[in-house]
Amino acid sequence: MNLDAFANFCALHGVEVVMIDLTQPLALQGPFNVIVHKMSDIIVEAEHNRQSQQLLANFQSYVSAHPSTVLLDPLPAMTQLLDRFATYRIMSKLENSLQDWRICSPPYLEIHNESDLVSKQTLMAQSLSFPLLCKTRVAHGSLSHEMSLIFSADSFADVHPPCVLQSFINHGAVLHKVFVIGDKHFCVERPSLKNFPSGPCDRKTIFFNSHQVSKPESSSNLTALDEQMPCLPPPSSQAIEALVKELRAQLGMALLGVDVIINSHTHTLTIIDINIFPGYEGVPEFFSSLLSLIQSVLDQQTSG
Repeated sequence: MNLDAFANFCALHGVEVVMIDLTQPLALQGPFNVIVHKMSDIIVEAEHNRQSQQLLANFQSYVSAHPSTVLLDPLPAMTQLLDRFATYRIMSKLENSLQDWRICSPPYLEIHNESDLVSKQTLMAQSLSFPLLCKTRVAHGSLSHEMSLIFSADSFADVHPPCVLQSFINHGAVLHKVFVIGDKHFCVERPSLKNFPSGPCDRKTIFFNSHQVSKPESSSNLTALDEQMPCLPPPSSQAIEALVKELRAQLGMALLGVDVIINSHTHTLTIIDINIFPGYEGVPEFFSSLLSLIQSVLDQQTSG
């Protein structure tokens, strides 16, 4: 997001936007009614970097001392979405609360270490099937976009824990990115991986960058369908609305993205990932939608 452009846009509507310098005391820069942030870099780095640990601690101290300041979004909710183990557990639970809409998520398996790598029989018992998508546990940063498609247990040497193994669902090479901004949401179509035959085979592991594959202008042999197949129906707008509403209620978040696909075989709406504060590329009138969210928060503060 271009902060200067957004600040100028907000100024025209009577809202002042300033950039916070986390290396300086926040108390000297405030007070703040609303803090819109993407602390994901610092949260992830705080695991092993003392400077990031201190920046995060300072930020949390300020927030604790100023309970009237609204965070978009709460740190605990954001933190769990930085961990794919936690995220995929959330996705699995959504199947029960959204069963009336036939919304599901692919079977998955958490791989904590080398000893968790399992046999074909164990995978079948967990309802997983080849090919398998392998994703890093940490769901942020450049490495989080580095994924692989594994076609048999013979290729488990290509799996590097901690990571998630997720059944690959054929979806006609179309990804639907749902961008949430408070009460509003927008669905943008992107390229995605093509269909692959189900079941194990001797094909070598395919390594790819999901960000590159699903860019709006992406053109890759991984996204080109080999066969002529009818177009899949778009996601039901009512089902997407129900999904967004349930996610916001469970997470307490206002700025997030949900990646969904349509199963080529069953036409079932399938959730494959949840993202914090996505890029919102392709969302029309993003500035006005974000400003509307901020203004609604300010109105609630005033009325409260």
